[in-house]
Amino acid sequence: MTTTPLMPMATAVWLVENTTLTFKQIANFCNLHEIEIQGIADGEVAKGIKPYNPITSGQLTREEIDLSCKDQNRPLNIINYDIDVEETEKKLKKYVPLSKRQDKPDSVLWLIKNHSQLKDSQIAKLVGITKNSVVAIRNKSYWNFNNLNAKDPVAINLFSQKDLSDALEKAERRIKRERKLKEKAQKQNIQTG
Repeated sequence: MTTTPLMPMATAVWLVENTTLTFKQIANFCNLHEIEIQGIADGEVAKGIKPYNPITSGQLTREEIDLSCKDQNRPLNIINYDIDVEETEKKLKKYVPLSKRQDKPDSVLWLIKNHSQLKDSQIAKLVGITKNSVVAIRNKSYWNFNNLNAKDPVAINLFSQKDLSDALEKAERRIKRERKLKEKAQKQNIQTG
């Protein structure tokens, strides 16, 4: 929990210039010494430091400052926001060095051989290659197909095992959906036929 404002010295400069707070109140809020605040007011300390407005940065409200200005014994209270920082699922594209780029088509070949249930678009997304390249490898019309060696993409660190598991689960769900739709269509054909 933060009790000191961002950029305490710059915040102190702003509070000295823009409020009637006591040096002690400003010092306590900014976690500085009262003598430093006195030096800021005298122009001896913090020369050249640009004032930082704690109101626009959301650390104080005008009402909070006004309450403390009216009562010299009242401390300034910083606004604390409990922010939940969640790990985002969205993964940034990882840079693949030139030396490993040949591993992409090799990985596509491995996925086609070992996980045929994956759609071409899923393979392309996992490996970071174009869908056209995946189709060409599947059809054996890829320009360098004869030189490809199937390589496990997880083992060579192109993506994680979790990424592969998620893609496989998605493919299984799609296959079940397609199977149900096909069975439903067959039942309807039998009933109408």
